[in-house]
Amino acid sequence: MHLLNLTLAVLAALSGVLTAWQWFAARKFPLHRNIAAENFAPAVSILKPLKGCDDTTAASLASWFKQNYAGPIQILFGVAAAGDPVCQIVSRLIAENPNFPAQLVVCENLAGANAKAAKLAQLEKLAAHELILISDADVRVPPDFLASFVAPLLDEKNALVNCFYRLANPATAAMRWEAVAVNADFWSKVLQSQNLRPLDFALGAAILVRREALNEIGGFASLANCLADDYQLGHRFAKNGRRIALCPVVVECWEAPQNWKRVWKHQLRWERTIRVCRPLPYFFSLLANASLWPLLWLGVAAVSGKFRCVLPAAVVFLLLRIVLAQDLQRRLTPERKLISPFWLVPVKDLLQTALWLGAFLGDTVEWRGRKMKLRRDGTLTEI
Repeated sequence: MHLLNLTLAVLAALSGVLTAWQWFAARKFPLHRNIAAENFAPAVSILKPLKGCDDTTAASLASWFKQNYAGPIQILFGVAAAGDPVCQIVSRLIAENPNFPAQLVVCENLAGANAKAAKLAQLEKLAAHELILISDADVRVPPDFLASFVAPLLDEKNALVNCFYRLANPATAAMRWEAVAVNADFWSKVLQSQNLRPLDFALGAAILVRREALNEIGGFASLANCLADDYQLGHRFAKNGRRIALCPVVVECWEAPQNWKRVWKHQLRWERTIRVCRPLPYFFSLLANASLWPLLWLGVAAVSGKFRCVLPAAVVFLLLRIVLAQDLQRRLTPERKLISPFWLVPVKDLLQTALWLGAFLGDTVEWRGRKMKLRRDGTLTEI
């Protein structure tokens, strides 16, 4: 029992160190900074693959028509069927902006398990410009977004630009739990990883690429059977020696209210995707669970009669985790009303342990109502 207590004490301390490192890495990044460069506004083609809609979709899509940008912009919206209800929203936006070069494209005969990547492959052929920006349907951007987003391409060594995103409307308890994972942990862990090596993957909310670099990897068609198309896109760029840049602007992701079941499925799909893409780092990621180890240490100490001795140190580790997570949320999400309550931080960590186990206990994911089997190489087959 003494050895177990000692082991858990070391793990609790290690998780605290990793949490502090994660926080320091995030604090150094110039988040929310406008970096628009004067007299630099290259032409951009924006590709938006769509499927279905909710009450937030119209405002999210409309934000792309409101860019304060001096250069030419083309927007291509891709759907799999003309009867998709999102077509009405897109048609209305195009009618309201008659001088804006935007087009609704029905992408028929999609090839591949990843319908998003298959739509992008068809839209890519219609893109008029050398810079191509892809973005999910639920992403909402500020008017100065594009001007800052192209700025890293002033450096010709940068071939891909991406940025962080935040959950902007956590309307339910389940979404607030997920918001801790995204608005506190995800972006700060990306920066922690970048401390160890240059970024070799992309974040999918908004990605800007040079067409020549995209052609080198076979275009979006090469990603048509990949689950994590954003990760694979960046990873293949990096393998080709292309550099990936992080822009400090932050975009918003807006979703319809989600219940616990839907959020859990989403998180499990995400966890299994990361496990396949980065198996070894994912396995050891449990070491950074800064609520799990102090609570386990307290539990074992209570059984062994050392609860009072362990309590002060365990509480310090837990408080450190909560305080730093709340600060990270505030950095990414300035609106205080959108910050998840502090007690959800340890709840998130404990549920994260179950998700971590679940990632190793299956290879199926559910994506937009379709059940898929995830292969070891990150590709999909539909069940």
